[in-house]
Amino acid sequence: MQNDDLSKGLLFALAGFALLATGDAVIKTMAGQWSPLAVAALRFAIGAAGLSVLLWRHEGSGAFRPRRPLLQVVRGTCLAMATLFFFSSIFLIPLAAATALVFISPILTALLAGPVLGEKVRRATWIASAMAFAGVVIVLRPNVAEIGWAACLPLCSAAFFSGMVITNRAVAGEGSALSMQVFVALVAAPILALAALAGWASGIPLLEIGPLDWDVAARCAIVAVTASSAHWLIYRGTERAGASSVAPMTYVQLLIASALGWWWFGDVPDLGTLGGAAIIIGAGLYLWRSGRRVPKVRVAT
Repeated sequence: MQNDDLSKGLLFALAGFALLATGDAVIKTMAGQWSPLAVAALRFAIGAAGLSVLLWRHEGSGAFRPRRPLLQVVRGTCLAMATLFFFSSIFLIPLAAATALVFISPILTALLAGPVLGEKVRRATWIASAMAFAGVVIVLRPNVAEIGWAACLPLCSAAFFSGMVITNRAVAGEGSALSMQVFVALVAAPILALAALAGWASGIPLLEIGPLDWDVAARCAIVAVTASSAHWLIYRGTERAGASSVAPMTYVQLLIASALGWWWFGDVPDLGTLGGAAIIIGAGLYLWRSGRRVPKVRVAT
């Protein structure tokens, strides 16, 4: 691989993960203005519409027919649930803490790859999992004490996001990156809309759907654009630099989220959050480095 490709790939990935963190911060600015479930539903409705237009213009109507529709439904459902839990969490707890807890997702993915995909779970995975669990406990303790078990919402998000990553592997090569984004968005949007209506009917004040202000709609549109652009940038970065080189760049998202949480919302991370986040990051980097030293095992299909 040429150094120029590697450098550009890492820059693409860096920009992508920074955009994701910025979008999360924009979502948090809507706390108290609208239901987090309604925000998620509107963000995905806008994203699904825009991405569908792009897919139709670039690949035609045939691109909307997936080879395995059921797997696409599972992918979209996992993404919808991951979004539902994460958006709810950042309405309730500091952005840095929520983002740190979601970063247990790569560890969960590595563990799930064994029973679901038939991949061998290596010793390094168990070590990284124990490290990550310790980090999660450290991050959770002050937040659970302050707001209760709602601090566990990011862990639910991480679990569903891991499910989406697993199904992503299962459908790899069955369509373009754009079509894969469209399929999950088209499934996630109606699920989130139904969840928003159910939340409204529940009578829970946090989930009440009031009149839609133009600035809330505008911010949802901004997040739809930034998230779609971020995924495209990360995909291009992976193309140029390779997945193994791009993987550590994911932790830039946590650094940006911490900085934006401090700057925009005055959420100064305490030592517990910083220490736990460092352990979770260390577990992920350890797993990544150990994976680079082990030859890939092809899974029989």
